[in-house]
Amino acid sequence: MKKIPLLLSLLLACLIYTGSAFAQVNILPRTPSPEGARTYLVGMKDGKQVKPKFKVIFGLKGMGVAPAGIKQENTGHHHLLINVPEDEMPSMALPLPATDNIKHFGGGQTEVMLELPEGEHTLQLVLGDFLHIPHDPPVVSKRVKITVKASEK
Repeated sequence: MKKIPLLLSLLLACLIYTGSAFAQVNILPRTPSPEGARTYLVGMKDGKQVKPKFKVIFGLKGMGVAPAGIKQENTGHHHLLINVPEDEMPSMALPLPATDNIKHFGGGQTEVMLELPEGEHTLQLVLGDFLHIPHDPPVVSKRVKITVKASEK
């Protein structure tokens, strides 16, 4: 049986055990973000009403976009958090998990057509480095509350 490389072992351990005490320990290297870097949702403000299928455009200032796996200074790729409560935010010290509520855009995408059911939703961006780990300090957008309204026929 082949030995698993150390970094892979650490990543697996992070995915298996994500208890809050463990999450406070920075065992993985964090990529620095430049002062003043920010990400935002273009044209999205609290209370915005959208159709069930709508475009979300990712904005970024002070940094560039690079696909996951590409280690380049002052770059990262977007992760869109959908309906993730503030008290359930993922650890900023570990790779962001890919879930129904955390969408990865590791190809360097800067927009997406999103389809959500009727009702209220929240959207928020988190920039991740080449390993999907949020930068230090994290580059996180303001959380935006939107309302999806069914199309009138």
